[in-house]
Amino acid sequence: MQINPDRFLNDLHTLRGFGASGVGKGVVRPAFSPPDIAARDWLAGQMQDAGLTPHYDPVGSLFGLSDAEKSLLVGSHSDSQPEGGWLDGALGVICGLELARASAEAGGPPISIANFQDEEGRFGVTTGSTIWSGALSLDAADRLTDRDGITFAEARSAMSHLASDFVDPGRFSGFVEVHIEQGPWLYEAGEAAGVVTDIVGIRDMRITFDGEQNHAGTTPMHRRKDAVQAMVAFITAINERFRNVVTPQTVWTNGHIEVHPNAHSIVPGRCTFSMQWRDGDGDRLRRMETIIRDTAAEIAADSGLAVEFGTMLGLEPVDMAAPLQNALADAAETVCPGRWRRMQSGALHDAANVAKLMPAAMLFVPSINGISHDFAEDTDEADLVTGMQILARAVASL
Repeated sequence: MQINPDRFLNDLHTLRGFGASGVGKGVVRPAFSPPDIAARDWLAGQMQDAGLTPHYDPVGSLFGLSDAEKSLLVGSHSDSQPEGGWLDGALGVICGLELARASAEAGGPPISIANFQDEEGRFGVTTGSTIWSGALSLDAADRLTDRDGITFAEARSAMSHLASDFVDPGRFSGFVEVHIEQGPWLYEAGEAAGVVTDIVGIRDMRITFDGEQNHAGTTPMHRRKDAVQAMVAFITAINERFRNVVTPQTVWTNGHIEVHPNAHSIVPGRCTFSMQWRDGDGDRLRRMETIIRDTAAEIAADSGLAVEFGTMLGLEPVDMAAPLQNALADAAETVCPGRWRRMQSGALHDAANVAKLMPAAMLFVPSINGISHDFAEDTDEADLVTGMQILARAVASL
């Protein structure tokens, strides 16, 4: 199979135009936004031109289906972070599109394409593929809300006129996702590709401290039940209490904070914040959860506050399928000998959900300076083409 690098790169740049931020190559294309729906509509047209049947499932995930009884599924997602880059997810979808074309032109194996909805977590964690995998029911998903209080049910109604049934996973022999690394290791080593061995597990939930709203000038410090002070105490304590539990690969983040009533002259009575942690060991993730809950409860009791824990979302660590891994590794050694590695994925991807349904694998290309989830995200176009060549060679060998 011979890929067409110019066609491949042109499609990537065309997709970037949907929701272009105006800052560098940045993209603003959150799930179910007008640019997201327009991008999927354009992609559906490209799938049809490639001889595939476009198919939207009930949550807005778009498939380009081969008419073969069995086909290899290749793809990722095209929705972005609120301030995202042009390659995160989009690369994997366009790789699937170019592979389907190249395979059809060469009489190669049948290829289908997946473009999952809401991988970036406007409503949770890899929402579209989580629902498809059976790990989250559609009824439960419909009750999820974004940070503005919009429900998943309300958001997906914008695509209801396109929706059809869920696709039967049994029609696919396996799944391959090409993605930027979103970290510094390949770029700093001057390597061109990474074959993913496993994807770390992730946990994500909201914690709320309820205190007492009061006047910021007249309430003595010893009388305050300040929810923000409780949050700060929690974050400080967690960093210390994790010390003998975590490894250098373990990470945790408090990336979103809501303060009520969010005014300069009022002691905040309520503070809700996100708590996310990731590790490749499921037992460690569970130990961390116990520490998180115990620490929050202890700080609330000591401060005279109440604490509530939101619904916990997440996935267990997932190994990638050895036969697919090995095909990618052999192809990488042929295309870029000595300039690739096997590596763990510290980021969560749709492949973690799809692996519950079929053999799955991932291929990484470098991220310049390790930057992602930012307008500055980028990858050298030569590395993008190399990743596409590795994918094509690996699939041809299967």
